[in-house]
Amino acid sequence: MTASEFGLSAMYRILKKSGAERVSDESADELRRILEEIGTAIAKSAVDMSVHAGRKTVKAEDVRLAAKPFAKF
Repeated sequence: MTASEFGLSAMYRILKKSGAERVSDESADELRRILEEIGTAIAKSAVDMSVHAGRKTVKAEDVRLAAKPFAKF
């Protein structure tokens, strides 16, 4: 297994803040895996957008646009 960019304790906190009374180790680990996949997809898309715009710097607007298909904000 490769090391994750996200801490497991943060996943427990997210699930608890979302209303979970109890959180299993497996659910916290699965949330971490899924968020890592989604985050990586968003990051790759944001990098592509910045390169397409002729920039080396990824801006917040690139990340927001890349995240649109994944989130409702």
